[in-house]
Amino acid sequence: MKKVFIDTNIVIDLLSKREPFYDEVANLFSLADKKIIELSISSLTIENTSYTLLRQIDSKRAKEILRKLRLIVNILPLDDKIVGIALNDNSFNDFEDGLQYFTAIENNQDIIITRNLKDFKESKLPVMTARQFLETFN
Repeated sequence: MKKVFIDTNIVIDLLSKREPFYDEVANLFSLADKKIIELSISSLTIENTSYTLLRQIDSKRAKEILRKLRLIVNILPLDDKIVGIALNDNSFNDFEDGLQYFTAIENNQDIIITRNLKDFKESKLPVMTARQFLETFN
């Protein structure tokens, strides 16, 4: 089963039903729900997503949504080693992108799905949008 690491923007696209991206990310999550692919996120994505949701809905509803998200995705740890690697790496201008990338690397993910391809131009893993992945997957 393909291990697919998804960036925070993909999760927010799904949970906020952000157009024009919602349909493609919903299809991506559907594949995971059917156990065709394995989706993973970093623990940082949970915090970033919570912050975004709390700007739209109340805390009780946000936690309910995050509990449901946990049923579909694996949450990968962001630990001292990953922080150290990201701090000492110069290939990512955005520290958060480095944290995401090295979480994927350290957890043996096969691919990264993001809307911000340019942020991962130094990636040793394949990086695609949800649409690109779905097109190659079918």
